Amino acid sequence: MRKLLLGTTALAAAATLSANAAIADISISGSYEWSYNSLSSNQTSLDGTSFGSDSEIKFTFTNKTDSGLTITAVSELEADGDGTSTMDESSISISGGFGKIVLGRNDSVGDNFGIEAEDLIAEESTPNGSGATVSTDTDIIAASGDDNKVSYFLPAMGGFTAGISHTTTVTGATDSTEYGAKYTTAAAGSTVTIGAATGTTETASGTPDTDSQNIGVKIVNGPVSFIVAQSSYEADDEDREANGASMSYNLGNGMTIGAYTMESDDALDAGEEYSKSGAEVQYVIASGLTAVVTVDDYEYKKGTGGSGTSDSGTNSKLTIKASF
Repeated sequence: MRKLLLGTTALAAAATLSANAAIADISISGSYEWSYNSLSSNQTSLDGTSFGSDSEIKFTFTNKTDSGLTITAVSELEADGDGTSTMDESSISISGGFGKIVLGRNDSVGDNFGIEAEDLIAEESTPNGSGATVSTDTDIIAASGDDNKVSYFLPAMGGFTAGISHTTTVTGATDSTEYGAKYTTAAAGSTVTIGAATGTTETASGTPDTDSQNIGVKIVNGPVSFIVAQSSYEADDEDREANGASMSYNLGNGMTIGAYTMESDDALDAGEEYSKSGAEVQYVIASGLTAVVTVDDYEYKKGTGGSGTSDSGTNSKLTIKASF
């Protein structure tokens, strides 16, 4: 009788899961990216050419309950050019009139609300063979990326939304908390978006705690887009600041051009500076197939207390990307 009961229960559970799966919306998307890089710098040992590749497959399962909640499960598989395959992101979200709760490995609030100067550049690179410890972009440095976390996002209210993420290790030795907000409005025929994010990391192991911030403004007017952004990062032995700007112009017929510039320094390491600028051309060959050519110039100046090597150079990159 016990075996019969267990078997009946298992069959009922399987039938229920099958029924639920049948009413869920399932989508599959992905991309494959191949690139050719050519680096020329003052450090001739780093000069040369290389191929790169990156691929991703994303599975999304969405179901809306009778009570009005939307439940979404996402799993992403990623394979790098070196043959490494990983589960890049895996999470579940529950959304409704209260906003959205996300549990698992997914983008943090810092990633969602921060605005980088390089956001308008599809394939911007960051040459750093010199060992620079100063910021090499205007991103929020303390963002927890795809670490396992819990996040909450407020529902959009008149163009405004905000959120919070929290990440902790199993032992509680490291806690990371991020806050972010974004506001979008129309002004003078343009769409203006202001985004800000802040992140703090606290440890119990003696490693210095960190604080970082990012704020950016994006303006879109027809085919033209502009971004200006600033970020900062503070720890016991670092006080970094980075500033940057970018623009892009959609020429039509599948072609977009863009350019950016940024610079950063560390106030606690006199003389340490990093700067880079670049230009890019994107061309849509066919639906789902894009070619991108990017050229980045960079310069790094070693500080009085750093261990890196002053360097400058140019990195050229051709990228072919297929998506579905």
